[in-house]
Amino acid sequence: MRTPDYQRRVVVTGLGVVSPVGNDKATAWSNLVNGNSGLGEITRFDVSAYDHKFGGEVHDFDASAWMEPKAVRRSEREMHFGVSAAKQAIADSGFEITDENRTDVGVVFGSGAGGQLLMIESYITLKERGANRVPPTFIANALVDSTSGMIAIETGAIGHNVAMVSACATGTHNVAEGAEAIRRGDCIAVISGSTEAPLIEVAHAGFENMRGLGMPRPGEPIQTVSRPFDLTRNGFVLGEGAGSLFLEDLELAKARGAHIYAEIVGYGSAADGFDMIQPIEGGSGSARAMRMAVERRGVPADEVDLINPHGTSTPVGDVREAQAIWTVFGDRAAGARRSLAISGTKSMTGHMMGAAGAFEAFATVMSVAEQTVPGTLNYRDADPECDLWVVDETIPMPIRYALSNNIGLGGHNGAVIFKRYDGD
Repeated sequence: MRTPDYQRRVVVTGLGVVSPVGNDKATAWSNLVNGNSGLGEITRFDVSAYDHKFGGEVHDFDASAWMEPKAVRRSEREMHFGVSAAKQAIADSGFEITDENRTDVGVVFGSGAGGQLLMIESYITLKERGANRVPPTFIANALVDSTSGMIAIETGAIGHNVAMVSACATGTHNVAEGAEAIRRGDCIAVISGSTEAPLIEVAHAGFENMRGLGMPRPGEPIQTVSRPFDLTRNGFVLGEGAGSLFLEDLELAKARGAHIYAEIVGYGSAADGFDMIQPIEGGSGSARAMRMAVERRGVPADEVDLINPHGTSTPVGDVREAQAIWTVFGDRAAGARRSLAISGTKSMTGHMMGAAGAFEAFATVMSVAEQTVPGTLNYRDADPECDLWVVDETIPMPIRYALSNNIGLGGHNGAVIFKRYDGD
């Protein structure tokens, strides 16, 4: 353990992803910048009885390529996605976990809900086949921290290990808290991220009854169902997957000649304390989180060039977030100014719930590294209540700082800021 140094610089050196738009860094990024949607009709369960039939499913994924077959059988997709993304990020970083350094490599990797399907299936087994047929392994594999534990088992990283949980802001908090663990001296490197597999029927039914799910534009393809900040938006769509960022001390990364995607320079967290579903009026909780992220290490607010927003395509949520952005950034946020770009990638992935923040951190880091803003698919009709520069087609642009923002059920708000790394 090292002495805490809250000015210690932390960088991103590895990325991994499993998502509706691709199961590796290159494929996912290519589909984002080319505007290729990952949304379609749900195949995980029979949707014929539902008005809302759409989701962002992961396709062509083989869990046995990432985990031992026995472990795969005892667990479920939420864990499989997370382990895959984590292993991808480690491989991408070129960092070797050895007997000498493994106690200094941490895992900060969460899930909003854990292995819900395992719990449901075990309950069905209990009722249909009796108590003695309930698998004894389901409990350890269904917890929200099960994936962080399995990542340690699969990779040998046995340092600081926690799973932060904050609903839809889970990924944002895990990435940012991973960086803070390095600054505290707990670790020299951290496997950060989050995972979720929410495409199960009971969750879909609950969200439909909540009247939160959206519909495509009338007469238009399924892929138009998610349209953040658009005047015609009418709800979100569920997605699944995982994202992972390998984080390390800048000095370590430089010493080993690692490729550096970006630097983590800001982190903010705040609660609404208002409602379990709706964000607070004016988006004040989200505004406080973003302002904290800007002020924590002195990020110049006028140099934040890009925001990857929560942007779920809900009528109220998008307005509240737009208000929060205006509170922090003032009229720089105005659409007519074209100064602060908004890149709503949920338009292509749907809402990946607990995995959203980690996937969108991946997208934000790639935007900084490539100096490119993916367009917000389906954005066509500006909403005067969401006066933002919503980029509707992918564009190259200089990006000094970029912020990833997320808002979770229960009023959890998180924001993390990445800076372009120029070798300084």
